[in-house]
Amino acid sequence: MLDFKDYMSQVQQKNLADCSNEEIYVALLNYTKEFSAELPYNDAKKKLYYISAEFLIGKLLSNNLINLGLYETVKEELAAAGKSLAEVEEVELEPSLGNGGLGRLAACFLDSIATLNLNGDGVGLNYHYGLFQQVLKNNEQTTIPNHWIEEQNWLIRSERTYDVPFAHFTLHSTLYDIDVPGYKTGKKNRLRLFDLDTVDGAIIHDGIQFDKTDILKNLTLFLYPDDSNRQGELLRIFQQYFMVSNAAQLILDEAVEKGSNLYDLPDYAVIQINDTHPSLVIPEMIRLLQERGLSFTDAVAVVKRMTAYTNHTILAEALEKWPLDFLEEVVPHLVPIIKQLDEDVKANYKDSSVAIIDENNRVHMAHMDIHYGYSVNGVAALHTEILKDSELNNFYKLYPEKFNNKTNGITFRRWLMHVNPELTNLIDQEIGRDWHHDAELLQGLLNVENRAAVKERLEAIKRDNKEKLAKHLKEKQGVELNTHAIFDTQIKRLHEYKRQQMNALYVVYKYLDIKAGNIPARPVTMFFGGKAAPAYTIAQDIIHMIMTLSEIIKNDPAVAPHLQVVMVENYNVTEASYLIPATDISEQISLASKEASGTGNMKFMLNGALTLGTSDGANVEIHELVGDDNIFIFGQDSQTVIDLYETHGYDSYHYYEKEGIRPLVDFIVSDQMRATGQPERLERLHHELMNKDWFMTLLDLEEYIQVKEATLAAYEDRDSWLDKVLVNIAMAGFFSSDRTIAQYNEQVWHLEPTK
Repeated sequence: MLDFKDYMSQVQQKNLADCSNEEIYVALLNYTKEFSAELPYNDAKKKLYYISAEFLIGKLLSNNLINLGLYETVKEELAAAGKSLAEVEEVELEPSLGNGGLGRLAACFLDSIATLNLNGDGVGLNYHYGLFQQVLKNNEQTTIPNHWIEEQNWLIRSERTYDVPFAHFTLHSTLYDIDVPGYKTGKKNRLRLFDLDTVDGAIIHDGIQFDKTDILKNLTLFLYPDDSNRQGELLRIFQQYFMVSNAAQLILDEAVEKGSNLYDLPDYAVIQINDTHPSLVIPEMIRLLQERGLSFTDAVAVVKRMTAYTNHTILAEALEKWPLDFLEEVVPHLVPIIKQLDEDVKANYKDSSVAIIDENNRVHMAHMDIHYGYSVNGVAALHTEILKDSELNNFYKLYPEKFNNKTNGITFRRWLMHVNPELTNLIDQEIGRDWHHDAELLQGLLNVENRAAVKERLEAIKRDNKEKLAKHLKEKQGVELNTHAIFDTQIKRLHEYKRQQMNALYVVYKYLDIKAGNIPARPVTMFFGGKAAPAYTIAQDIIHMIMTLSEIIKNDPAVAPHLQVVMVENYNVTEASYLIPATDISEQISLASKEASGTGNMKFMLNGALTLGTSDGANVEIHELVGDDNIFIFGQDSQTVIDLYETHGYDSYHYYEKEGIRPLVDFIVSDQMRATGQPERLERLHHELMNKDWFMTLLDLEEYIQVKEATLAAYEDRDSWLDKVLVNIAMAGFFSSDRTIAQYNEQVWHLEPTK
């Protein structure tokens, strides 16, 4: 393969120095695709199919260049021609194939599966407009389609195609592949994305509204279409079945091509169901195996031996339960199979709580996954214990051997080497480069001889990353940042259990404290970022509160020099790549027992931010790794919270009446807020916190304020703070997705690495 500068001169027929960033990007995209096309696939006998509704893969150019071993060479060639790879990257649109941690985790896993030379592909849908593009206007979230598929893109159209039967018509699928190269392995896997050629964005109107009944035109338009009405729910079933029917047909075809007689299918394929969205793959695989000659009993036995399920939530409302009549309307051919599976369960177990079809004729997807798979895993140690002890205890008693933990991880190629090259270079200089393949070696940073010099470099790197973020947000949103401020960041999907509203109440506290004359030792800039589901009104009200506070503070000359609130528009992987390396304090403040794991907490830790958080999800494991002195923990423990739910022991109004809380909550509906914001939104949020507060914001608020103030004070002891930073980076190696995938393979998948 030619060097890129030579490739460029052939393709563009002009020198690299004379090309625009747009021309360079298109050429680099095609150069990378051609380089990747020459790599062989990981091709062992047994193959993993990781089926997921989301794959939040982020921009691919630099990630692929890194994994292909081309990054430094291309960067140097561009620099020699007066060009910047970072500026070329800005041209790339981010694939809109996911939303939050579920999709980002899936993307990290694909990277690690390929890097460990395991034969495993991701399988999902090719959403044309993703979730939506968030536009912040008049202190509110508004939504428009997120068009990301340009003429030149990473998708490779495959010749494979399948017929997917529905109640009243059959759809003919198109398969697109995106190559997933391993990190310097010389091999690759794929992300397989199914689509329809008839999908038509012209039906979208008024933001992201569209006719939900026109399946031929809407099926793969959007990720998670609004399901607040019957047609939205039916569309989600259409999407999920289209995904899994294509996946099941692909699995069967590839296994038969390798020599499977279908009775031995588990020797050729393993399915990992990522959350409940792909659960219909179980009855669909049984149906297809029966079509190919297996009895129902044999088909069930085969599926049981090849299917594993990852649970990503403790929230009961997030475990999908589809009305049986909805399934009969969309996929009637699956209903007899599901009923038979349910009858078999009920014949064996008299406990109605483990039934697949409940007394209200709702089909519990997670129940089907647990009964008819061989592995059930949580995604953090605490999460898995809660599943075993309470949320899924009835199933754990039936199948203790199925339950296991796989603490989530992140790929360090993306979340350190790509987003923070200065820190990567520092680590390479201090402990060598072996940590690129074995992240646990980062612990060598604890023993560096020139500790003072390393801490000085860490300080300078954080300052540079703050400058990069400031430049980015100035260009993107017109926001001016004080880079000498403490950067405090909460970036994640907007949901009450993640408690952005508690952070916003801290903003109120700090605003009133400064107005009272208590000037902080150093300015504080608080970043929020995340999207709220269009039908999730309270989450949108929280965004409105945050943005209204931001405007009030910005326009108050007594406060603005000391406190700033920034809502980052359209938060995605790209925005995270700027925010995470620049952050000092990582906000991980979910109600204990509600966050399954979190992966943002790991990314911040790796990039030298300190965690301010509850004992929830993977925060617990971060705490164990870094010790009490290197993390800031507050709030009630998970068992206390679980007990409060079980006994209905939490009364939000009792907490609201406290002297330190009532003024903060009431400020939401103060004259100042009403004059700037929308009274209807503010009153609704105020009423919710005062009278319901299902995720117990007020329970932890006072301690949160106390510990956050202590965290800001600790920042002023720069020597001690940088010691904590160094410990966090050094101990982050456990959270490599390479470790997670190695554990999945050893304990669940049993794939042979290719040579």
